[in-house]
Amino acid sequence: MEKLVLDSPSVERAIVRMAHEILEKNKSAESLALIGIHTRGVVLANRLQQALQTIAQTAVPVGILDINLYRDDLTKVAEQPIIHKTEINFDLENKTVVLVDDVLYTGRTVRSALDALVDLGRPRRIELAVLIDRGHRELPIRADFVGKNIPTSEEEIVRVRFLEIDHKEEVVVTQR
Repeated sequence: MEKLVLDSPSVERAIVRMAHEILEKNKSAESLALIGIHTRGVVLANRLQQALQTIAQTAVPVGILDINLYRDDLTKVAEQPIIHKTEINFDLENKTVVLVDDVLYTGRTVRSALDALVDLGRPRRIELAVLIDRGHRELPIRADFVGKNIPTSEEEIVRVRFLEIDHKEEVVVTQR
């Protein structure tokens, strides 16, 4: 059984609000860069880029980060994990990088992403944007920009679905 948390218009409103918050905190889009964590973080980063461009009339670069080799649970994920390409075609130096993911849970994915990012360069600052923060942190990590906080139990799964991948736009909570 799935419980609908955000429908398509609500997802879009959350993304636009997050884009406004990113601009407000950083004063402009001039030195910003967005880096999406594979897979749905990339979709969210692209959506945030579109919203930022509409609001600030400035193109913000977007990169793609694959964190699989940095995971502390790599052997538990799959016998042969699929490694995607990291694509960051701009210099991170002196940039405020907004790391983007769909769901923030234990914080381990973000820790892996930070490790990977630091191996690629030294941004001036790193901020975190997530569509959903569901709690249950295992590491001292918090998001700077959150679309929606959803209190969950450990037995629940939060599923973010984007049109680009899932042919459906929504956020649902299901039981394990």
